[in-house]
Amino acid sequence: MKKRVLLAGESWMKHTIHVKGFDSFTTSEYEEGAGELIAALEEGGHDVTFLPNHLASEQFPSTEADLARYDVVFLSDIGSNTLLLAPDTFNRSRRTVDRTALLARWVSGGGALAMIGGYMTFSGIDGKGRWGKTALAPVLPVRCLDGDDRVEIPHGVVPDVLEGSHPLFDGIGPWPFFLGYNRTELVDGALLAATINGDPFIALRQVGKGRTAAFASDCAPHWGPPEFLRWEGYRPFWNNLVAWLTA
Repeated sequence: MKKRVLLAGESWMKHTIHVKGFDSFTTSEYEEGAGELIAALEEGGHDVTFLPNHLASEQFPSTEADLARYDVVFLSDIGSNTLLLAPDTFNRSRRTVDRTALLARWVSGGGALAMIGGYMTFSGIDGKGRWGKTALAPVLPVRCLDGDDRVEIPHGVVPDVLEGSHPLFDGIGPWPFFLGYNRTELVDGALLAATINGDPFIALRQVGKGRTAAFASDCAPHWGPPEFLRWEGYRPFWNNLVAWLTA
């Protein structure tokens, strides 16, 4: 069944200084990492709205009516400050809605939320993701750790599926390796569907009338290598996740 998915995050900008002897110059680049995930969901028949990081700060839903336009929200490699510090608050010192609290209420009332790992989700690099310090934290299936939660595994690690009969894994074969993940802790009442290096990899939770999921690694490079993007289970998995979240 077609679902309306809001995907926020998965973009970044790079400003590089090139030094050539006495001289130097700069270049700037904008990149996105959502292409494969969007393609997977659209292939599954879903309607995907993509809000890259630089647009999410201003355009992410700020009312219940705005959120009601979607069945599922994916937060992927996006820091909590992007939702907490709307331009009106950060630039003009005006009061605005706490969109992390809005999301939490929406989930409890029947919404569906998935958090995907990265340098800015969960606690993130240098603890800058800060999701564990937001109003959204109590509805997540995992607890975000204090400080930098990254686990870098350059030699790769393959997840272990614990709940192979769960509909999340229908049609899914052996998993490929990942190059890192966000370390978290399972909360009481959540289902640990898969682990990675002994830590939660996929966790699921019923929250009030809604559901949440945590995917501890990346949906794209660098933690999610090309082998993951080419994996035959890539597209079925994300569509299974949407189906479970909205069941």
